[in-house]
Amino acid sequence: MSFHHAQQIEALNERLSSLKDINVSFEFFPPNSETMEQTLWQSIERLAPLKPKFVSVTYGANSGVRDRTHSVIERIHQQTDLQAAPHLTLVDASDEELRQLARQYWQQGVRHIVALRGDVPDGQPNPNRYAADLVRLLKQEHDFEISVAAYPEVHPEASCGQSDLVNLKRKVDAGATRAITQFFFDIEAYLRFRDRCAATGIDVEIVPGILPVTNYQQLLKFSQFAKVRVPNWLHHMFDGLEDDAATRKLVGANVAIEMSKVLAKEGVSDFHFYTLNRAELSYAICHALGVRSGLN
Repeated sequence: MSFHHAQQIEALNERLSSLKDINVSFEFFPPNSETMEQTLWQSIERLAPLKPKFVSVTYGANSGVRDRTHSVIERIHQQTDLQAAPHLTLVDASDEELRQLARQYWQQGVRHIVALRGDVPDGQPNPNRYAADLVRLLKQEHDFEISVAAYPEVHPEASCGQSDLVNLKRKVDAGATRAITQFFFDIEAYLRFRDRCAATGIDVEIVPGILPVTNYQQLLKFSQFAKVRVPNWLHHMFDGLEDDAATRKLVGANVAIEMSKVLAKEGVSDFHFYTLNRAELSYAICHALGVRSGLN
């Protein structure tokens, strides 16, 4: 290793060891079985001491899943000190239903909502209602803190990157507090997107959404659905590990830690982790970023 290279690594480690103001948040989904229920609560217990800014709970379009989202939110409120932020989508509910949900959440003590349009069911026409409309509606009801979605590699339905940015600006102008990105592996794409947001006058934090990967096949499915580019280097990292879950976990943690370190070096101070209801990888990444129980 050259002296210059060693100096660079030393400088990076020095920079990371002095990071003091890293904020993290975690996303969970409502469990659909007894086993997943146990896994979820073990994960919440494991991650809670890291004092995340908030934890979000995803939301299915049908009312059964919606009820499960409510009960997870309630239990987090009752049993932990965490701020729980439910996801809310507008495609499957009328404005009046959404207003009632907003009031119900406020009464329960919820002060933060992740506002999404939601996926339009196959075969149904575009409802011409957008996340910006939901943000506006929520703000009319109460002064919620509101997170919205952002797409560094362009929303799958957007006609182009520019219209996607215009849409994000609408959400922010309607009162959104922050934007959380879809997961990505191309760091340059995120940094370019952040610059374009700033140039468009979007002045909220663009929080990178980090997906720690252990199952490469599952990742390919997610990526195809979300139109996220999977770089060749990532493919090579997991090549040949189809039957080796332990090594996949180590590789997945390493990839996410390296990505997070580079982002931190680029001035990112807030990270959102798509945990898939598992704690180990997110916990390890937080540790590497200096986010530790009792310290922050």
